[in-house]
Amino acid sequence: MESIISAFKKVKDQTPLVQSITNYVVMNNTANALLSLGASPIMAHARSEMEDMVSIVGALVVNIGTLDEYWVESMLTAAKKAKSLQKPYVLDPVGAGATTYRNQTLTQLINCKPDIIRGNASEIMSLASVNIQTKGVDSTNTSDEALDAGKRLSNETGAVVCISGEVDYVILGEKIGKVKNGNPLMAKVTGMGCTASAIVGAFAAVEKDYFTATLAAMTVMGVAGDIAAEKAEGPGTLQLHFYDALYQLTPEKLEEKAITEIL
Repeated sequence: MESIISAFKKVKDQTPLVQSITNYVVMNNTANALLSLGASPIMAHARSEMEDMVSIVGALVVNIGTLDEYWVESMLTAAKKAKSLQKPYVLDPVGAGATTYRNQTLTQLINCKPDIIRGNASEIMSLASVNIQTKGVDSTNTSDEALDAGKRLSNETGAVVCISGEVDYVILGEKIGKVKNGNPLMAKVTGMGCTASAIVGAFAAVEKDYFTATLAAMTVMGVAGDIAAEKAEGPGTLQLHFYDALYQLTPEKLEEKAITEIL
């Protein structure tokens, strides 16, 4: 728990700049979550500025939710630049397995060697070449079912793999972290998974142990969700209280409420 608290303090102290090439649906959500956490968001996707932009940010988050050809070129340029500068590159494979184009794009992005891959169970299973059907961007599998696929994907790519679900798993080879925080109501708010990926990017920008960074990010995400759900009357107010919970979260409150373990 000490390493999680340390990473949380680093985010608060250093205000990392996080670039998100993300989808239209969640730009506002993820930017507000990063600001509430204490990080700084930038939602840049123009090809002409990709190399310059990646040069000044602390981390790159690539989210393929609303794909088009222009954005894919920007994503690939940014990912290659991030790797050349040894900056953390987080991949969110939204809707993996849904279409051939989406799968082809993910193959290209994985070839750029992401440091962290965060998705729901169905997305991680698809990336690991398990034969399943993806239902939109929602998960039709549990994170427990995807655990073996996550291990295989981590071993194949060398990346930290995070599987979001009722229980969140963070995997690096045979090392597994488990986060039991979070509330089912969070699944009723669009873009919560995308928000998790952005928060992972903020932690990776300041904590070079990417396993610890990812575990800390998912713990903070889950604890904030728990706190928000105590006050919320539904999905709309949950989102509002979630931002407030991120903003008001302290190391002491995080330690008190975290349900995190390394297996």
